[in-house]
Amino acid sequence: MNNIFMLPITFHLDKMDIIIYPTLLKDDNELILIDCGYPDSVPKLDKEMNKIGLSLNQLTKIIITHHDHDHMGALREIKESYPAVEILCSKIEAPYITGQRDSLRLQQAKEIQEKLPESEKEGGMQFQKFIASIQKVGIDEVSIINNGDILPFCGGIEVIDTKGHMPGHISLYLKEAKTLIAGDALVVENEELCMAMPQFILNVQDAQDSILKLLNYDIEKIICYHGGLYNSDVKKSLKELVSNF
Repeated sequence: MNNIFMLPITFHLDKMDIIIYPTLLKDDNELILIDCGYPDSVPKLDKEMNKIGLSLNQLTKIIITHHDHDHMGALREIKESYPAVEILCSKIEAPYITGQRDSLRLQQAKEIQEKLPESEKEGGMQFQKFIASIQKVGIDEVSIINNGDILPFCGGIEVIDTKGHMPGHISLYLKEAKTLIAGDALVVENEELCMAMPQFILNVQDAQDSILKLLNYDIEKIICYHGGLYNSDVKKSLKELVSNF
């Protein structure tokens, strides 16, 4: 995985440590970050990049797989500090990333709030406030990428529509490296390849169809935002996952 770097970032949330894996892609001209973590991720990102001889001030692009708070929480801060960085996302996700529409995760949380037991209502309200506090970027600061696009960076990056977790969720396939950057289309739990927890998937059927689509690709490694690298007979693991739908 030359010039593909996972950046393990640890956050302490709800009395537990959560590790996420934003990913860097590098070639002679570009340094591209895939997703950027929670708010206040900037020092953590820069620290991890420094370990491999890089820094945020070299960043040229950020690709956002979808608008969940743990994937775009630091986006506004990075853009303000490094205004030349180009932001790329799908057309469907763009209005949520720019604040033209309220977060779908926030809408979901509001719908669930009334069903929560009394002991969990305060936590539900705090979660809503947190989601609502995520800073957005300007409309003119986002570039649209589409399903099937081959981005001419890092040997070619294919954009794959992997809707389900969110309606505009994308994953990225690096053909030369036979590597998929899955975002939240897949996760690694207990060393097994899995779908994300159902409560975080907005359309389960779409999410299943998206995973089925991945069987058409020659994938040897998958980088999951939650769980990190998976490289244990990927094709077989995907088929087993599909068979359990």
